[in-house]
Amino acid sequence: MPPPPFTTEPGTHPCGRSSRRRLLGAAALGASLTGCQVYREPGTAPADGSPEPVTVLARMPDVPVGGGLIVASSSVVVTRPSAERVLAFSAVCTHAGCAVSEVADGTINCPCHGSRFAVADGSVVSGPARRPLPSLPVTVANETIRLA
Repeated sequence: MPPPPFTTEPGTHPCGRSSRRRLLGAAALGASLTGCQVYREPGTAPADGSPEPVTVLARMPDVPVGGGLIVASSSVVVTRPSAERVLAFSAVCTHAGCAVSEVADGTINCPCHGSRFAVADGSVVSGPARRPLPSLPVTVANETIRLA
């Protein structure tokens, strides 16, 4: 019998029921279906000299000051600690690898085990996570926030 599908319905476990082996297999399959994309550190040029693709994350008005939003399609959390400052972090909790689910009351929150991270710097506010969310470089131009 196949495992139940991933869901975040009320009363279900937010991390799903898939084994790590199944998740790694699904990730490998997804990578093989995307072609020959090679991971590069942000800011490094592609080998063929073409411009690096730019990922648009959000527009400034969409990100509340003192809060943030989750861009699930990019696995990124964009925060705006002040009107002038925009940051981005990985949306993957450093405790067990679950996706964070909300930004509220100045923290980025993981539904799996209750870890909370500060919107101002991604640091751990409460565990069980022990490591901060990895920060990601962003640029802002014409009110558009892009992954650098």
